[in-house]
Amino acid sequence: MVFRGTISDAPDFDPSTDAETLYNAMKGIGSDKEAILDLVTSRSNAQRQEIIVAYKCNFGKDLIEDLKYELTGKFERLIVSLMRTPAYHDAKEIHDAIKGSGTNERCLIEVLASRNNQQMNDLVAAYKDAYGSDIEEDIIADTSGHFKKMLIVLLQGTRDESGVVDADLVQQDAQDLYEAGEAQWGTDEAKFIMILGNRSVTHLRMVFDDYEKFTEMSIEDSIKNELSGDFERLMLAVVQCIRCTPMFFAKRLYKSMKGLGTADNTLIRIMISRSEIDMLDIRECFRLRYEKSLYNMIKDDTSGDYKRTLLNLCGGDDDLAGEFFPEAAQIAYKMWELSAMTRVQLRPTVGPAPDFDPAADAQALRKAMKGFGTDEDAIIDIVARRSNAQRQEIRQAFKSLLGRDLMKDLKSELSKNLERLIIGLMLTPAEFDAKMMKKAMEGAGTDEHALIEILVTRSNEAIQAMNAAYQHAYKKTLEEAIQSDTSGHFCRILVSLVQGAREEGPSDVERANADAQELADTCNADSDDMEMKFMSILCTRSFPHLRKVFQEFVRCTNKDIEQIIKKEMSGDVKNAFYAIVRSVKNQPSYFADRLYKAMKGLGTDDRALIRIMVSRSEVDLFNIRKEFKETHDASLHEFIQGDTSGDYRKTLLILCGGED
Repeated sequence: MVFRGTISDAPDFDPSTDAETLYNAMKGIGSDKEAILDLVTSRSNAQRQEIIVAYKCNFGKDLIEDLKYELTGKFERLIVSLMRTPAYHDAKEIHDAIKGSGTNERCLIEVLASRNNQQMNDLVAAYKDAYGSDIEEDIIADTSGHFKKMLIVLLQGTRDESGVVDADLVQQDAQDLYEAGEAQWGTDEAKFIMILGNRSVTHLRMVFDDYEKFTEMSIEDSIKNELSGDFERLMLAVVQCIRCTPMFFAKRLYKSMKGLGTADNTLIRIMISRSEIDMLDIRECFRLRYEKSLYNMIKDDTSGDYKRTLLNLCGGDDDLAGEFFPEAAQIAYKMWELSAMTRVQLRPTVGPAPDFDPAADAQALRKAMKGFGTDEDAIIDIVARRSNAQRQEIRQAFKSLLGRDLMKDLKSELSKNLERLIIGLMLTPAEFDAKMMKKAMEGAGTDEHALIEILVTRSNEAIQAMNAAYQHAYKKTLEEAIQSDTSGHFCRILVSLVQGAREEGPSDVERANADAQELADTCNADSDDMEMKFMSILCTRSFPHLRKVFQEFVRCTNKDIEQIIKKEMSGDVKNAFYAIVRSVKNQPSYFADRLYKAMKGLGTDDRALIRIMVSRSEVDLFNIRKEFKETHDASLHEFIQGDTSGDYRKTLLILCGGED
């Protein structure tokens, strides 16, 4: 195994000299924290164990106890943890995760999903030695269900590590996973546990490829569809570690630092446990996925001696290098390949109501709005629990039976965000999109993000229907409106997209290679030429074709297309091309990110929130929910609950369709 750590044995190592340096750094008033952190982070874990022994022999004192006494806070936690062996550090993390009233399931998942057999066996022995109890018994007492069963399977440390792969068994396992989940009503969780918990890494990678070939769905999407809660999170973590352990940790590190506050326990645990194993690979994956170096993220998110220690473990700033790592390019290539192979099964959260009676619904809505006051609950329960096609029937029945315009009545009875949301639901998708485009362009400023989001993510058919609805409602073409409200290359991109003439169909490998080469050739050209060439390909080719183009682009340039767009372009043009790439790669993930941005921080972008919740509720809001949870470690339901209120919140939560 090739070790790609940032910490290794120090040359000319003398444990007695190091012990004396640490002793001097801690004697007297105050302590020389800089000397401590520089020494501890420049020695391997094995060398630190020798220093502990030498310290006790030379000074008759316990080094770890002295460090605990002299240091404080997160810095103390980090330095003391570095002094433990990997097995005892893991044992302490697991013990802390299950002791007391609550359980830190995310810690259990991270540690047990990512360790190899030897690490797992060492952990079990260290736990027994440190706490005098059996780790398996403690986990059984603290967890339940299939989550517990999978943890116990992983804890055995008996995954096949022979490296021998049986092609027939690969096919059989792929078939068994399909039959255990997607092929039947309900899920055979035991089959998932047995295969994912025991087969070798090489074998499972081939199983995942086979599974995608005959189901046109990734194993991750099947797990998201079939499993839930902590068990789902555990199985996804196992799959991610099988595919690429460094990418799994890169994601965990990013989540530990993004947003308000830092999950310091997670940050410390990963930086310590991977510093001698694969920190270089984690850094590469981090930069690939987040367009920012791990070093800079730590630098921005931490402070003081704690920061200095973490940066020493990190080992370098990849943004300074300016070049893409070959290993990261290979991962990017594989990610696009995976995206190209996978056909995501889109799942809505709102569908047609059974036993639907438009006349009865029309009468109930009239009753809810008649007389003094309005029964908002009755309105919400009808409008949010019907499909759009059913709502159109209700509109017609309301006019036929009562001689009244339902939209006008709703506007007069409701107000603010609830009114905007309910009216949005009552419009046809084309009318709603046309209205959202109009709103994005009216007034003093232009909401370029809304224009981009709508035009990038709608099908040709939806764009053409929106064009017709816009012309009907506002007596001018949408293209004319865009041209009068935007300018330059950004205007040209939007005009190209609003034609609704994107090619449809599968990728053409030969043409994809040519397109990728053309994009690569323009990367060093004049910015105008570059933007025009990107537009001619990104705005016209089909999404399946673009996936292949972006994959081949990595091969041509050793760079990911997202990285080039962010580095070489700016403003609205950059945002438009970036949105296309994100949508091609994973459209539900793109929308999850848009929803997160609409609600994070102070204030809520209600227009964006309404636009996405209404437009995706009958398309892929279930998938968006799953992506939201995976990316942001909180459910969309939680975010809406905490960020909105009253009847507006109630309606949004019905559309959301459940807690993940």
